[in-house]
Amino acid sequence: MMKKLKAAILGATGMVGQKYMSMLSDHPYFEISTVTGYKSVGKTYSEAVQWIDEVPLSDKYADLEIKSNEPKSVNADFVFSALPTDAARKVEPDFANAGLPVISEASAYRMNDNVPLLIPEVNPDHVDLIKKQNTSGYIVTCPNCVVAGLAVVLKPLYEKLQINKVIINTMQALSGAGLLGVPSLKIVDNVIPYIKSEEEKIELESQKILGQYSNGNIKNANINFSATCTRVPTLDGHMENLHFESNSEMSPSIIEKILLDFKPVPQQLKLPSAPVDPIIIRSENDRPQPRLDRLAGSVPGMSVTVGRIRQGINSKSICLTLLTHNTIRGAAGNSVLTAELLYKKGFLKGN
Repeated sequence: MMKKLKAAILGATGMVGQKYMSMLSDHPYFEISTVTGYKSVGKTYSEAVQWIDEVPLSDKYADLEIKSNEPKSVNADFVFSALPTDAARKVEPDFANAGLPVISEASAYRMNDNVPLLIPEVNPDHVDLIKKQNTSGYIVTCPNCVVAGLAVVLKPLYEKLQINKVIINTMQALSGAGLLGVPSLKIVDNVIPYIKSEEEKIELESQKILGQYSNGNIKNANINFSATCTRVPTLDGHMENLHFESNSEMSPSIIEKILLDFKPVPQQLKLPSAPVDPIIIRSENDRPQPRLDRLAGSVPGMSVTVGRIRQGINSKSICLTLLTHNTIRGAAGNSVLTAELLYKKGFLKGN
């Protein structure tokens, strides 16, 4: 039997931290060895966590002691970071300098030139940026939860059709704001037409992820993005309405074929968290829907569901709707898949 690598989860009691605990409870490559927190240091995990994930907490993790967010407290081969951005900015370099690979959900280092911003189906070649980091460990980042689904859909379309403009309107679930994110009196019977920093993240991160890697550098994708982000009263599942344009003529049937034919590296490698179909097409007029489609795919929540593919304002534009599970594909699931890719490429090893 293969010896599993030991993984630490920084910020393990939060919403994304809980999703890591669920997704790694029976993983073929990795096992959770350490969980960290701040105010709960010294408590057992079951004492510290307000468990809300739909998958019950595994008994084998209930008695893990919460450790501090310091390398000396962690017994692991690598680290998943679910820390808030400010904490991640301070802590993650300490782990990288201590020789530990860090796979981060935070935005702190996403746009650094030497740090990969990875979606395994979209830009697996960007992992080579790791070689430019002057630390014994390294930091790899995962994107904003909207971008995690958006870029999966845009990748094959950009390659085949040279898309040059994307206009996106998002309807983002409450879980995207975290466990204590949006007060009920603000969101019940309401839609909030602004999410701080979200629009800028979507525009900048998408250009980096879809960019071309060559000679140790990334040339950003030549796509103009315009995003409008709204918070809506659904629990999980970010819905995105897209309008995109190309210099080439496009039809809904061409778009559907390109998306269905997309079989990227994780699917070719048969990585454990890679769904058989990274993109699922729904033909019904009223799909996708968060309640019905957020757990789509052979690995629940890891496929991006696309529907309402239709002609735009002219023959060189298309409209469609996509749905992404924001805490699985958009967060912990993408990070676990990234770790699997790094493992297969030899960037993750046991100590």
